[in-house]
Amino acid sequence: MNEYKAEKIRNIVLVGHSSSGKTSLAEALLFSTGAVTRLGKVDDSTSVSDFDPEEQRRKISINTSLIPCEWNGYKINLLDTPGYIDFVGEVKSALRVADCAIVVVDAVSGVEVGTELVWQYAEELKLPRVILINKLDRENSDFDRVLAQLRERFGKGVVSLQIPIGKEANFKGEVNVVNRKAFLGHDSGESAVPGDLTARLEEERAKLMEVAAESDDKLIEKYLGGEELTDEEMKVGLKLGLRQGTLAPVLSGSATQNIGIPYILKFMADYAPSPAEAPVVVAENPATHQEEKLAPNDSGNLAAYVFKTLADPFVGKLTHFRVYSGAVESDSRVVNSRSGQEERIGQVYALRGKEQIPVKKIGAGDIGAIAKLQDTATSDTLCDKGHPLVLPAVKYPNPVYSVALTPKTKTDLDKMGAALQRLVEEDPTLRVYREHDTSETIMAGMGDSHVDVAVRRLKQKFGVELLTGVPKIPYKETITKTTSVQGRHKKQTGGRGQFGDTWIRFEPLPRGTGFEFEEEIFGGSVPHSFIPAVEKGMREIIQKGVLAGYPTTDLRAVLYDGSYHPVDSSEIAFKLAAHKAFKAGIPTAGPVLLEPIMNVAITVPDQFMGDVIGDLNTKRGRVQGMEQKGAWSVVTAQAPLAELQRYATDLRSMTQGRGYFTMELSHLDTVPSHIANQIIEKARKERAGEEAEEEE
Repeated sequence: MNEYKAEKIRNIVLVGHSSSGKTSLAEALLFSTGAVTRLGKVDDSTSVSDFDPEEQRRKISINTSLIPCEWNGYKINLLDTPGYIDFVGEVKSALRVADCAIVVVDAVSGVEVGTELVWQYAEELKLPRVILINKLDRENSDFDRVLAQLRERFGKGVVSLQIPIGKEANFKGEVNVVNRKAFLGHDSGESAVPGDLTARLEEERAKLMEVAAESDDKLIEKYLGGEELTDEEMKVGLKLGLRQGTLAPVLSGSATQNIGIPYILKFMADYAPSPAEAPVVVAENPATHQEEKLAPNDSGNLAAYVFKTLADPFVGKLTHFRVYSGAVESDSRVVNSRSGQEERIGQVYALRGKEQIPVKKIGAGDIGAIAKLQDTATSDTLCDKGHPLVLPAVKYPNPVYSVALTPKTKTDLDKMGAALQRLVEEDPTLRVYREHDTSETIMAGMGDSHVDVAVRRLKQKFGVELLTGVPKIPYKETITKTTSVQGRHKKQTGGRGQFGDTWIRFEPLPRGTGFEFEEEIFGGSVPHSFIPAVEKGMREIIQKGVLAGYPTTDLRAVLYDGSYHPVDSSEIAFKLAAHKAFKAGIPTAGPVLLEPIMNVAITVPDQFMGDVIGDLNTKRGRVQGMEQKGAWSVVTAQAPLAELQRYATDLRSMTQGRGYFTMELSHLDTVPSHIANQIIEKARKERAGEEAEEEE
């Protein structure tokens, strides 16, 4: 693969709803540039982009794959992203390193939830957007209906750059609105515009001219003066409007039939911004805490952003990066600015799907990969030794769907830790942690499909088989009133005895305080050497509460009196005395069960607002507020975790897949007594069952 200057590189991300045809588009672009000799198909598992066994099994993209095409002296780096909402982390990573997005829309289904979401993500990054209405050869496809939907959702900046010739099975080409030329079939040969499309052409051209003129003061002056813009002026306005985000050109095509694809290549070369034309990227120098503007220049200070890590059991980690300044060369050394560690670069690769093409270097503005980096993870910045730089990292959403993991066999248990660690390195939206209060290993992701894919990957890649279940809720216990109690441990049966005597006062504390231990001993009723043993005993016993065996929190234990035996007292005796004080005192201190309450922000289209609020009421939710964002409503609420464990699935079925939500821990609150009684009863039965098993 040739080396390219930043001016000749285009970093284009393909985004859109699931099954809108992004992977087919990448395949058609590869075929049109001669990179492949036959058009691969997703359904036949022959596409370059979907090479993962899980992608081929499901017939959807799960990973972002890098597909570079070389065309007319340009290098076009295509980033083919998943459309399914569970894999949003892959989409956000790809958007972060692209300079322009092609939003692919299905000509039959029109604007869907995925379309709206990726538009919003691109909007946040101020990324130029081009829209492709794809699958125009399909039955029930309707360009005009979809164009009207796009304008309704995304405003008058949506302008048609092409008009399709023919409909459904008769779709055979498109008319270019700027130069008034028709293009038929797979080649880009020009022909006259069909007579029945002339009026429509002029109508769309007038809309395009108005929006293009608004991007530049001189053009708008000319336009408002009643003069028509020339083709060249419209191209200038189009280019400026695309970069400013005031204009989103609409193209038409069919990726599987390869119609309209040659023009997309030309459009990307002519209009999409190169890394040299993209907004200036600013990095922070952690040594000086000064901001530095980066120019896409091979001779500048190195700043390469790691946007994806792929764990491979055979070749180790494959690190995907984009160079913003400087160049990454084979057989060189770089520094990870997060850890300060030096990394040795072996061979540098250009990637095309799973194919690794060795290259001498990846220059400024380009995207590539390195294998076997030791200390580098997603969102890190690679830089020169002596000149550290940190590029802004992607903000990934918090997971909303959790499962408890159990190894199937002893062998799986031994390999589980290392395999899970490598899986989390690969996917920043996946979290794995040990829930201390329930002793479960929890995997949390963006939805059931996300977690299911992760568990299957563990088996395919690392040979680790895990079973999944609904996680236990990490309840806690606390007290509601003050009580004082004696805890006395006495054992004197031959030989040296054991004696420890404590008087302890238990006091409730505000929510979130945790556990505090104090002593008010006067006159040496308990020697100071034994007081740490009382505290240790108390910290041990609070882990098993008296109601249902959950940890006890938000209380203070004050040792205020006691007695000792000069011979028989020992640390262990006072520790056991503290245990007895806890077991005797807590039942009289008004013990209650606490549950995690979550802050939830739910985003849904207006028409589902009533259903969502009604459903929250059945889940013991408290609505905190409502906000309008365009055609979307954002509901903020608080609800118990116990009611939200499968909310990702509930919300999708309630909103036809169009709602999504974020969730984070707010505080602990008392469980209503009728629910607490059920939890306590269940815990007692489980303990009785465990004791019976031990006796056997």
